Amino acid sequence: MELPEPPYYAVIFTSRRTDGDRGYAERAAYMAELAAKQPGYLGMNSVRDESGLGITVSYWRDEDSITGWRTNLEHTETRNHGRAEWYRSFDVQVSRVERAYCFERP
Repeated sequence: MELPEPPYYAVIFTSRRTDGDRGYAERAAYMAELAAKQPGYLGMNSVRDESGLGITVSYWRDEDSITGWRTNLEHTETRNHGRAEWYRSFDVQVSRVERAYCFERP
């Protein structure tokens, strides 16, 4: 994933899932597609292990872009459904990325 030169923002969403899928995978894929259409969206990385621990980092141009995503009606409805059904717990941190670098083996 190619990100712009900093500064930009990272929203770090760490969660613990409940047992079973109950439509989670399909809705998560849709949320990723919907987020990608939001103004200021820069990209996303997501992983989940066998125990149900997941970490998703989404990248945004600015805080207004993050607010736009957070207040998106479909995202809000999905977040509420997640609290009721899919998550045992989650936490969110919003960070400003000041410096970034990468390595890629040729």
